[in-house]
Amino acid sequence: MLHRFEISLADVDRGVYQDLDLRVARHPSEDNAYLLTRVLAFALEHQEGLAFSRGLAEADEPALWVRTGDGRVIEWIDIGAPAADRLHRAAKLAERVVVWCHRRPDMLQQRCAKEKVHKGEQIRLVKVPTALLEALERKLDRNNRWDLSRHEGLVTIVVGGEAIETVFEAVPLLPAPE
Repeated sequence: MLHRFEISLADVDRGVYQDLDLRVARHPSEDNAYLLTRVLAFALEHQEGLAFSRGLAEADEPALWVRTGDGRVIEWIDIGAPAADRLHRAAKLAERVVVWCHRRPDMLQQRCAKEKVHKGEQIRLVKVPTALLEALERKLDRNNRWDLSRHEGLVTIVVGGEAIETVFEAVPLLPAPE
């Protein structure tokens, strides 16, 4: 299934102002929360060259990434709770790794703490609030229009005449080594 997201982005914190027109293919195994987290990550991580990968259809690719012309991975942005070995490989491959976790980020941190994850303290973990995803899911349609802004950490999404406000907590995946 294909979803369209027209997003007017005003990310004051990063100085990014952009009108995004996204057509997001939804994998059959992908639930609404995962889809919405991918779209939120795309908007709030938006930069030149950011693209959706083949995602769930290709196990060796993140949901989103920024690559150079010669194929090097600059940014690796994963969704959900990827395995520790996947994050280990990603941290060796990419200059920056971010995980947008929409279910139990504490469990991901605990699991990764037991494994070897290259530069685990440099991997950023963004905790996606469940209440936000539930509110957006109620408004989800094939065609979606969002006004999304971030100012001083507060994210506001106006969809269908309703303003939804939240804050995303971003922490290191693992504590710094002693």
